[in-house]
Amino acid sequence: MSIQANKKTMTGFVVSNKIDKTVVVRVERKFSHPVFKKVVKTTKKYKVHDEKNECLEGDFIRIQETRPLSKQKRWRLLDVITREKTIENEKVAQS
Repeated sequence: MSIQANKKTMTGFVVSNKIDKTVVVRVERKFSHPVFKKVVKTTKKYKVHDEKNECLEGDFIRIQETRPLSKQKRWRLLDVITREKTIENEKVAQS
């Protein structure tokens, strides 16, 4: 899939992949507080369309906004940046 210039893209970690063709992604954002001038970190979860069910929990992925695909899905998976290395994921890959 190509990245289009007029669409927003974000990166985040996969929190859950229990829904078919959907993953929940946690995106962290840091910004300076307007009054106190301290760096504040906020997180937000997005439901992302994963057509091939290729994401596993802990993967670091890039997502792109798209047309509404369902009631809560407005984001599409672009690519997996890094894979999470866990024992469970290795067992799934071997079988």
